[in-house]
Amino acid sequence: MGSYGIYIHIPFCPSRCDYCDFYTLTGCGQLFEPYTQAVIASLQTAPLPGGSRVDSIYFGGGTPTMLGAGRLTALLQALRQQYQVAPDAEITLEANPVALTLPMLQQLRAGGFNRISFGLQSSSAGQLQELGRTHTADGAAQAVALARQAGFLNISLDIMLGLPRQSVQEVLDTVEFCARQQVQHLSAYMLKLEENTPFAARYTETDIDEEVQREIYLAAARRLEELGYAQYEISNFAQPGYASRHNLKYWNCQEYLGIGPAASSFLEGRRFTFPRDIEAFLSAANPWQLPVEEGPGGDWEERVMMSLRLTQGLCRTDLLALFPGKAGEADALWGRAAPLMSAGLLTCTPERIVLTREGFLLSNSIIAHLLW
Repeated sequence: MGSYGIYIHIPFCPSRCDYCDFYTLTGCGQLFEPYTQAVIASLQTAPLPGGSRVDSIYFGGGTPTMLGAGRLTALLQALRQQYQVAPDAEITLEANPVALTLPMLQQLRAGGFNRISFGLQSSSAGQLQELGRTHTADGAAQAVALARQAGFLNISLDIMLGLPRQSVQEVLDTVEFCARQQVQHLSAYMLKLEENTPFAARYTETDIDEEVQREIYLAAARRLEELGYAQYEISNFAQPGYASRHNLKYWNCQEYLGIGPAASSFLEGRRFTFPRDIEAFLSAANPWQLPVEEGPGGDWEERVMMSLRLTQGLCRTDLLALFPGKAGEADALWGRAAPLMSAGLLTCTPERIVLTREGFLLSNSIIAHLLW
């Protein structure tokens, strides 16, 4: 049996960012303690057997740090009591670069967290205001410095690409800002207008210039590579040895357990997700009766899709080891891939298909073409 990942969703935020469609709640401080206890109870009754080996843990949100270091370390301790956490497990905490103190970060580090991911989004004051963020670039730099002082040696920053009216130079300025903070990992996400968000109310797809988005993405990826951040997935870049092990579980179709409203799991070949309903989660006698079944996971199509998100691409030998009866389908897939080489969208050898950066920009349509 392999090692599992565990994701714990903390759905609380001080305010809601204009672009965000994640399941989050504001102004719910009275729920912090009940929610902490509900997550602990869920850990104790989870379908992942007690004593299972866990090598990646991710506290996401929301803004997990709103729970406070005491509750977060209590959750991590409850998880350790339930499962065999690997000595070198990657234990990540998402955080906004505001309202963090050195004592709090020191308590989190002493409690076992060893990776922290800050939502920077941009170093531009105007863009931060447009996004509804409450921090400044200087505040983010200070948060990174405090985290390092507290003993965090694996620090990630998230940035957003392709915002309305964003220029290539503005993005490169943000990339340079991140590099100056000497962080180990960067996630660079293209803007997606999510329905029912203030951003979607202000803008439409016609406000997003696809050619400018393309230039921004390619320029950011090239500069990150020059700065020592190797691309390993469409939107993710890392110094050697610092790729996100937890997120790689998702892309490699490895099994993981998700806890909390909106959290998804992939266990024993099936996928299921908790409803976006904190009241149901808090009041359930057995929270594991809440998740909605989403069918099997890790099938042929999903493996192909996930592998092609990675810069290592799709390996024929690995694919046929998992699906030994699909040599004919593999031949057809490789046959559809080869003509796309001339357009610069991918490289194709008898053993491997790898999307180029130009191909990453069109990944959904390319993957659909290869599969169907």
